[in-house]
Formats: sequence, structure tokens, C-alpha cells
Amino acid sequence: MYARQKQAGMLAMLRILGASLKEVYCMRIVINHLTRMQPGYICVAGLDPQTREHIRPVLRGRLTRTLLRVEGGPFDIGALVDLGETTGEGVAPEAEDHAFTPWMASHLRDFEPLPFWSLLLAAAHRRLAVIFGPELRQTGATCTLDAGKGLASLGCLIPTGRPRLVPSEHGIRMHFNDGDMSVTASVTDLRLYEDDQKTPRWKALTDLNARIARGIPVILSVGVSREWMKPGEEVARHWLQVNGVHLGDKPVWRHVEIERTQQPFPLGSLDELPF
Repeated sequence: MYARQKQAGMLAMLRILGASLKEVYCMRIVINHLTRMQPGYICVAGLDPQTREHIRPVLRGRLTRTLLRVEGGPFDIGALVDLGETTGEGVAPEAEDHAFTPWMASHLRDFEPLPFWSLLLAAAHRRLAVIFGPELRQTGATCTLDAGKGLASLGCLIPTGRPRLVPSEHGIRMHFNDGDMSVTASVTDLRLYEDDQKTPRWKALTDLNARIARGIPVILSVGVSREWMKPGEEVARHWLQVNGVHLGDKPVWRHVEIERTQQPFPLGSLDELPF
């Protein structure tokens, strides 16, 4: 009897071990979301170059600026990063969350502009509701998801018309349209802020607006925030934000500008794409 119980216990342990092993992934991503949080902290996410699905590396705590490439870490826009072993921890709408160990993450190489732009195009959609699901709704000037709702919390959007970046009391916002909804969303792209993560980089903001106004194609890395209750409200929601602004003439531009000339490459209109 004891032997059978011991054998059954060992089999149960093996099944548990097997299940846990199936949840461990060795993952590589190309960074296209580089997000400012509170001063000293960041959030990053990227695309699996094989599946074109978004992955967000997370910790039990918060990611610090020391993980930025410029500070000796692995993360920067357009960087191919090996995250090492990860485990899926996604809960709607943050289906992309994967726990990782920072010291196991390594920078492999930087994507060239054309392959990076091509990857963004392959992952992009033209409607916010396609990215986040039909539960996304207009809330004032922006969009929200109710807590625990939605298909995803990250995506790439080809906006309709020409978006515009505008300074606001709390940072930078962007006016844009997807053909169904016209919104004004918070811009969290770390590259548009000084190292204090509060002060806008006016030169970068002006440059982006000028190029967008000239008709340069735009793809936005969009997301929704963690669950947050706006002051004066009684319900917590996930709020739309723009985590990355990518332009076709120079898809890869760094948090700290590299002193080199990057020649623009020829692009057709995004209106010519079959989606």
C-alpha cells in the first residue's frame, strides 16, 4: 500500500513539474514600447519577431532605468533582446506579461531601420478596437477598458490622417484618429522626455510634429495603463496611452540621439496597404 501511495505521489509530482516546465519560455523580443513611469522607473515591451505577438517583461517589483541600453542594460527601441527564461503571467487585459530575471536578459543586436519598420507593419492594425477588443470605449477625450476586460493591453496602430503631439500640464498628449474614434491620449514614450522623465524634449517633439505634418508615415505603439482610478471617479479603468511614436523616414531613433546620419529610405503610402 505504502509503495503504491509513494509511486502515486511521485507521478503527481512529475505531472506538476511537467506542467510548470511547459510554462517556461526562452524568448527574444524586438523593443517597440519604451515607457516612462515614475521618475527612475520604466516599462518596456516588444514584438516576438517570429510570431509578431507583443511580450512585456515584468518583475514582482518595478523596472528601473538601469535596464536601459544607455545605462548598460539591454533595452532600447529597435533592440533585439534575449530575455532568457520567462513564465507567462498574463491576466486580461495584460495578456502579454511574462516574468523574467533581469540579469539573464541580454542585448543581442540592434535592428536596422527597414527590418524594424517591416516588423511594425506586420503587427499593425488600423482600428483600436481590433487591438484591444470591442470592450474598448470612448471615455471623454480618450479611451478606456474596464478592469479585467479586453483582448490585449499592447498593440501597433496605423492612425488615420496626421496625428499631432501637444504639450499638456502633465507631459505630452497626442491627438489622433483611427477612423472610428478621435482621441487625445497621454504619450509615455520615454524618448520624448528628459532624464527626469517629466520635462518634454521640445526639440524632439517639434521635429516629430514637423515630419508628421509633411506626410511621413506613422505607426504608433499603443497600450492601456495598469488599472487606475481617476481622481473624482469611483471605478478603476485601463487608460489608453501612446508608448512609442515611429516614423517611416527614421523608424529607429534612440533615447539618447546617436551622432550619425541615418539616410531615410523610400516608402509608399500606408494607404496602399491591403488592411
